[in-house]
Amino acid sequence: MIDPADAASGAGGRRQNRVQVWFSARRAARTEGWRRTDALVRGVVCGLGLLVVGMVMHRLELVLIGLPLLIGVLLARPPAGTPTVVSRQRPDTVDAGRADAVAVTVSPGDGAAFMALRMPLPDTPGVGPVHLLPAEAGEVRTKVTWNAWGHGIYLRPDYLFASADALYVWGPVVGIVQQHTVLPPIEPLPPGPLPPRAAGLVGAHRSARPGDGMELRDIRPFQSGDRLRRVDWRVSLRAAAAGGGTLVPSTLHVRERHAEADADLVLALDTRLDVGREVMGWSERPTGASVRQGGSLDLGVRAASTLAATFLRHGDRVGLVDLGHPRGGVPVGSGRRQLERIRHQLVHAARRVAGSGDAVLHTTQAPPGATIVLLSPFLDDKLVEVTTRLARRGRLVVAVDLLPAELAPDPSTPWGPAVLAILRAEHHVRIAALEEHGVLVVRWDGGPRIAAVLRSARRRQRVGR
Repeated sequence: MIDPADAASGAGGRRQNRVQVWFSARRAARTEGWRRTDALVRGVVCGLGLLVVGMVMHRLELVLIGLPLLIGVLLARPPAGTPTVVSRQRPDTVDAGRADAVAVTVSPGDGAAFMALRMPLPDTPGVGPVHLLPAEAGEVRTKVTWNAWGHGIYLRPDYLFASADALYVWGPVVGIVQQHTVLPPIEPLPPGPLPPRAAGLVGAHRSARPGDGMELRDIRPFQSGDRLRRVDWRVSLRAAAAGGGTLVPSTLHVRERHAEADADLVLALDTRLDVGREVMGWSERPTGASVRQGGSLDLGVRAASTLAATFLRHGDRVGLVDLGHPRGGVPVGSGRRQLERIRHQLVHAARRVAGSGDAVLHTTQAPPGATIVLLSPFLDDKLVEVTTRLARRGRLVVAVDLLPAELAPDPSTPWGPAVLAILRAEHHVRIAALEEHGVLVVRWDGGPRIAAVLRSARRRQRVGR
């Protein structure tokens, strides 16, 4: 059963909603399309005021000033056109460091004389400032350079059109936001030889076992099962001449070559922390960006992108591990598509800086025999324990220290230098602990030293075997 009071209250509520909708529609009708500006209202008020005052005070000069002003304002008519601004679509991804044009197509219609358009400045993609331009049909272009990587807005063409006398305007209209992903840059890096992984016979690295590779391993006497195409006839003929000049099976010698195996590289990036040169700003999030430019995370992403591109081009298999989010990595793979997956995942991982928590690196995330390159500022002991545990299990681990070389103490407190000294001492102890467990520690200087470190590690493993 329905209560009459409830029915009456429901009807009153619906009536109130209809009234609100009607007022909202009236306000929208006043603001959409060409609308009068405050200049037109002031012109009517001033012209009518001068006309009335001149007639009351019998001042002809006031009537002669106010009457033309009033007539001119009342005779003004809004333009008939419908202005539009359409942005040109661009690819969803772009490489950092690339310069390209951003353009919008303008159709001012009939009667528009001026245009206020928001466009980015050169070398600074984003929302940008407002530019005052003549309302002409055509394309408005600006060339921008994407220096910083990440995900964000590169264009939002807000616009406003005005008539010649500025008595009527169209807008302002908020443009359609255009977003894209700027992939981390790839710097040239000479690849160093990775330790071979005996998982297959296809690859660019020499294996310790014999096979059908290109590099000579040994020359030995012919044995049962050897193929005739491996016979070294020069050595065999010399052996036959030394034995009496008769070529017999015992004088045959074969060339034994190394097998070519593929190598795996796992890039483990520490996304839990993003620190810069100023110690005071470590706890603050950068304004307008998810990554601190020039900080440890920015340097780590650039280094990981460069290493992935270099070793994938060399024919190796590369994977990515997010130490802050174990499920956010990329399994080991090869090819051009693998590089694109790693670069996109680097951008996505950098947007989720946790700021705390323990580093997670399971043995299942790195295939057996893979080389692990760990990129971190090493500001906590938990990560050192994870790294040394991998080294004790026989894994080849290269630690890339991302902590800025020159740190500035907090100037707002007298304890700033003391805190900085403690941070440096703790960091030195962690690096020393890594080196004691056989972890190769290197600072990122563009990459050439990484190749030398991997080459040295390969020689050490070969001598150990």
